[in-house]
Amino acid sequence: MPKSKASPFIIGIGGTTRPGSTSERTLIKALEAAERLGARTKLFSGPFLAKLPIYDPAVSDPVPEVEELLEGVQAADGVLIATPGYHGSVSGLIKNALDTLEGTRKGGRPYFQDRAVGCIVVADGWQAGGTTLSSLRTVIHALRGWPTPFGVTFNPSAGRLYDDAGGFCEERDAQQIEMMVGQVMGFATRP
Repeated sequence: MPKSKASPFIIGIGGTTRPGSTSERTLIKALEAAERLGARTKLFSGPFLAKLPIYDPAVSDPVPEVEELLEGVQAADGVLIATPGYHGSVSGLIKNALDTLEGTRKGGRPYFQDRAVGCIVVADGWQAGGTTLSSLRTVIHALRGWPTPFGVTFNPSAGRLYDDAGGFCEERDAQQIEMMVGQVMGFATRP
């Protein structure tokens, strides 16, 4: 799909099996920031990702959810990924979704090739946030993507992330998301 400078297509992949998880809410905030910058967006949330079968390279007849994810990734001009930090790395749910992208290998746009990927990690503990961010960046590199220079980590155990209205409690948290999304959008709209 050719790029449209006026309206790039940005997808979000992330969350947990729990609808409305902190990582999913944060990914939605990032997609909203992309929309404010003129993007068309699509969310592949945790509950959607939970419908993906465990990746098996021997299976050649994908289920509709796999086809939808693969089509979305191949059409995307940029990608946002949000994962919880589980035991120092990305969650199994997110890793399975990323492994499923092997289905794009033979297409015209394999994996995340030539696209910026913004990374968001939500983890209870700063150490888990750092190691998970590093793990996620490594997987993105393996999938031929360009992790943005700025990755976002949030530690909800250090303080409340969202207010009662659903906005960020701290302006700096919103600014981090805006900066990272701006990098994805800048890459997505380059000539």
